[in-house]
Amino acid sequence: MLHLRAIVPVDRTDAVGGLLEEFPGATNVIVLPGAARLPKGDLVTCDIARESANEILDALRDLGLHEDGSIALEHIDLSMSTAAAVASKRAPGHGDDAVVWAELDRHVTEGTQLTWAFLVFLVLATQLAGIAALIDSPILVVGAMVLGPEFAAIAAICLGVITLQPRRIGRAIRTLAIGFTVAVAVTYACALAGRWAGVISLDRLPDERPLTAFIYSPDRWSFIVAVLAGAAGVLSLTAGKSSALVGVFISVTTVPAAGNLAVALALRHGSEVAGSLTQLGVNIAGMVIAGSLTLVVQRTVWSAVLRRKGGRAVRQTSG
Repeated sequence: MLHLRAIVPVDRTDAVGGLLEEFPGATNVIVLPGAARLPKGDLVTCDIARESANEILDALRDLGLHEDGSIALEHIDLSMSTAAAVASKRAPGHGDDAVVWAELDRHVTEGTQLTWAFLVFLVLATQLAGIAALIDSPILVVGAMVLGPEFAAIAAICLGVITLQPRRIGRAIRTLAIGFTVAVAVTYACALAGRWAGVISLDRLPDERPLTAFIYSPDRWSFIVAVLAGAAGVLSLTAGKSSALVGVFISVTTVPAAGNLAVALALRHGSEVAGSLTQLGVNIAGMVIAGSLTLVVQRTVWSAVLRRKGGRAVRQTSG
């Protein structure tokens, strides 16, 4: 269940209340007249089933609440309510299958912001990957994968592809390009400094690395893993299963490839530069393709669910 909080202009409170009473996925509706000060209006709260969220949000936007009032949604960790359980059963489909598009939009939009935090996390992750390449440590490779913040931007590209939003795609690509360029440049500079200081020798990056060679040796399995990870990552975002993202992060080698690229450049191992670049491209391409297809399938399946239910399900009242 999700908790909806809306600030409603007084002239639209009755319309909002009637709308929420109409939806079978809404319950525990509360109206507090005059409770809101900025913006002014009535406070309306209710609990809604995740599978009804899109229709309810669309109806509230049609009433202009996002412009003249406020609409907020938050997840409910525990709900002990028979009314909520009934509302969840009445709503069409299942919550895990429903994509709350406004929530996904917010999540990926935040992920495409080129913030200081994004750059620092990506730089730190690439630095770890570079060290992992030097000492042939798969543990550090996993750490770099988990620390990397790039998946939200990749998911933004997927959403932009299926919604035909070139500006969203462009922002995400820009964030990834600048982020990886900065991360590789910083790691390259640190590797050069280490070489000049005598901490790292030219032969420190061996040709044979049995434990981490996969990060610069792309093959068909690299693409297959990227496809699976992209599908799983988008599903974890849309189904609200954020814990599954950890598995996605440790499945793909975008950041490790960037770290290996920086170190290979600094230590003049040209044979690994092309492989690292290819690995980076293969992973991003595989995740974008799989993520976009996953969103298309989810949208198609959910549309079929709604059609089978006869469109928007309306609460049945007696009498």
